[in-house]
Amino acid sequence: MKLTNTIKISLAGLKANKLRSTLTILGIVIGITAIILVVSIGNGAQSLILGEIQAMGSKTLNVQPGAPAKGFQEGMMNVFRISLLDKDLEALQKKNNVPHLANIIPLVYSSDSINYQNQSYTGTILGSSAGIFDFYDIVPESGYLFGEDDVKAKSDTCVIGATVAEKLFGQSDPLGEKIRFRNKNLKIVGVLPAKGASISFSYDKAIICPYTTVKEYVLGQKHYNEFIIEVDEEKNIDATVADIEITLRNSHGITNPEKDDFNVMTQKDLMQTVGTVTTVMTLFLAMVAAISLLVGGVGIMNVMFISVTERTKEIGLRKALGATNDDILKQFLFEAIYLTMVGGILGIFFGTVFSFVASIGLSQALSSNWGFSFPYNAAIWGILTSVLIGIVFGIYPAMSASKKNPIDALRYE
Repeated sequence: MKLTNTIKISLAGLKANKLRSTLTILGIVIGITAIILVVSIGNGAQSLILGEIQAMGSKTLNVQPGAPAKGFQEGMMNVFRISLLDKDLEALQKKNNVPHLANIIPLVYSSDSINYQNQSYTGTILGSSAGIFDFYDIVPESGYLFGEDDVKAKSDTCVIGATVAEKLFGQSDPLGEKIRFRNKNLKIVGVLPAKGASISFSYDKAIICPYTTVKEYVLGQKHYNEFIIEVDEEKNIDATVADIEITLRNSHGITNPEKDDFNVMTQKDLMQTVGTVTTVMTLFLAMVAAISLLVGGVGIMNVMFISVTERTKEIGLRKALGATNDDILKQFLFEAIYLTMVGGILGIFFGTVFSFVASIGLSQALSSNWGFSFPYNAAIWGILTSVLIGIVFGIYPAMSASKKNPIDALRYE
């Protein structure tokens, strides 16, 4: 029998049970939809983070506590390392140690309740040098920004983000008022305009103070969470990384580089790390979503067995009229493949729609340009996987149908 005739017979069989066919492919549709959605959001997040890293400039280095992480758990533990101290900051600021260093911004941060009278808001306190304002092009909407004199004097001045101002003061003017963070009073001298949320850090939800004030007066700690370093020229990046490593090893008394308790990251390193992390997380979530594909495959197999049983007489009649075992196998196998392929196409359609809607929602929620990213590779693999599921879970019922004895099949009640 010609393949076209086999296909026509298969489609006729599916049309005769439209409701069953529709319900059968739901698992495939949901699985492919979830995969497309997860991969699309993952790609969007990766693009947004990489964009933020690129915006920092290619001449930027990050010095973080803890050795370069060799695994997720070790990377998480680095957050709690105490290895960047005042002596390290002073050593890095010496021109003969790091000659190509143009600027260094020490950072100290923590999250907790920010309080004003009876109002409370959970946000982040960021201790920094005044250089952070130029580095991120931060200008006040009202008031002024603290300067290096405030840093040296360990002033209790602070600049607050737009969200903090709105939550604590509403329409009132916050300038000159005092807020509390961990029972420490801080005087507001400036308010920042709304910048929109960021994947890495939201200035709208933060209060920024001199790092000397935050480190000693507010948090009562001796260590820094991070150093941001600007290099004078991009061509001097590698040399500066080497100078920083030598300087910190001397400061920490380290002779074996494998014992480093700090990590110097270039823009390229940060982008590679972000790319790796987001890819692994996206793949993991996609694999979880793919479980519904297996469930859908089992559903396909069960329905195909039911269909074979219900159409036993049809199989017997077709064989009596000359259909071969191969014709019957192709008929039922094509039905399974057709169902899963349609499920895959519908899944890609719904996944694309939901991804587009999600990108709009995330852009509004974060006040940032969360671009829609259609995952072409995921879509192609989705179709191929759907067809493969149809073959794997449809072959056994199809073989069962093809092996039926025509005489016994015609007698079946």
